[in-house]
Amino acid sequence: MSARSLVRLVAAAMVVVSLSPEVTSAQQRTTVRGFGDFGATRFSAGDTFDAVLGSSTGTFFGGGVEVVLPQRYFFNLRISRFNKSGERVFVEDNEVFPLGIDMKVTITPVEVTGGYRFQPKGQTGKIVPYVGGGIGWYRYSETSDFADTGEDVSETFQGYHLLGGVEVRLGGEGQWTTVPDAFEPVPSSAADLFGEENLGGLGFRVRFTVGR
Repeated sequence: MSARSLVRLVAAAMVVVSLSPEVTSAQQRTTVRGFGDFGATRFSAGDTFDAVLGSSTGTFFGGGVEVVLPQRYFFNLRISRFNKSGERVFVEDNEVFPLGIDMKVTITPVEVTGGYRFQPKGQTGKIVPYVGGGIGWYRYSETSDFADTGEDVSETFQGYHLLGGVEVRLGGEGQWTTVPDAFEPVPSSAADLFGEENLGGLGFRVRFTVGR
């Protein structure tokens, strides 16, 4: 057998091994899957939200799509939403005065995250811790049925986040988000007088995955 034939034979054997079931397990393939989640966020601008909505904590519902690479890295796109009705207020000397004008606040984050999963190779169905971070765009709106011109607000702000969690099909995830200078163009006396301008916060959510 010639040297060239021997090389070809070895190369063919390597291809067969690389395509064997042991190597092409779920952990050795790129996986695309969906997910959904729900949870609560403690807003950084807690006094402002408490004054307007009666609570410094908001409930978000979301979901998205995620790509998990064989090297344990993942990337996902998540869209979520917060919506709650409250009342316009005026603040003076840290005292809140309701104005009797109903208002609805809506926050719609669109977030892109990259991260790393701490999962041993060849293992599936195990507890998988993970960490990540990324960038997001946060649509903030205030609307009232009887608002004067310029009182309704609709602005989009850019922010950043860090997250970590544990996945067991149904898992838990914590996230810290910062959206600086968000309330500067928003005509909110509460935010101005409380000295709060960050739309981010610290949240925890329950996440369920569709797919492996």
